[in-house]
Amino acid sequence: MKNSLRSRLAAGEVVIGPFAGLNCPDLVEIMGIAGCDFCVIDTEHGPMDPESIQHMVRAAEVAGLSPIVRVPRAEAVDILKILDIGAHGIHVPQVNSRQGAVDVVKAARYHPEGMRGVAVPRALSYGLRPLGEALAEANREIQVIVHCENVDGLEKLDEIASVEGVDLVFVGPYDLSQSLGVPGDIFHPSMVKAVSRALRLILEAGKPAGIFVTSTDEAKRRIDEGFRYIAYSMDSLIFGSACREAVSILRSHRQGT
Repeated sequence: MKNSLRSRLAAGEVVIGPFAGLNCPDLVEIMGIAGCDFCVIDTEHGPMDPESIQHMVRAAEVAGLSPIVRVPRAEAVDILKILDIGAHGIHVPQVNSRQGAVDVVKAARYHPEGMRGVAVPRALSYGLRPLGEALAEANREIQVIVHCENVDGLEKLDEIASVEGVDLVFVGPYDLSQSLGVPGDIFHPSMVKAVSRALRLILEAGKPAGIFVTSTDEAKRRIDEGFRYIAYSMDSLIFGSACREAVSILRSHRQGT
């Protein structure tokens, strides 16, 4: 498994990809054909199970984009299951302490970097490759992404971001706005200050910073601020917006004829 996302971020590139909240491999494949760099298969809020996630991961690989999976919680058993089916990386929600970040890294990587359970699942080519080679590649290529989306995590973000093995810190603006008491108001003054602080601490730790956006204007703003991992909207919102726009245009035309 070669994770092009890691090398592109290491080269300083900006990468773009949507969340996939619908249980649909076809949409994931379309994302890749359309030119997205990655997708985040969302098992925190989405209805997928490991069997269906595996099909979405395969679809991403076929289309040439990196399949990243948001696990439902920072539990070793959830991380193990997702990585064993072949995800190139994980998003882990609500990582609010240094120890929490350390535990995530341990769960995601094999010895000596971690304590991930060893078997021969899809991620290790079903045991058809030399095991030592496959384990070393997994440790090298897996992308560990932790979320900053809570005031508790924000307060400890310098410690969290500095943990060896955390590859990227992702700011979740909507959960963070809720934690700050301004739910949904992601450009409230308190949110602007919080996001700016988070970005500064992440960059000071030498890690790339990611964030969720819902429009191209918002994406451009975040890129200009210094974010390089842009989670652009999600499948249902993108599809719904396209449908709504087409219907609006055609209804206006129909009423004008």
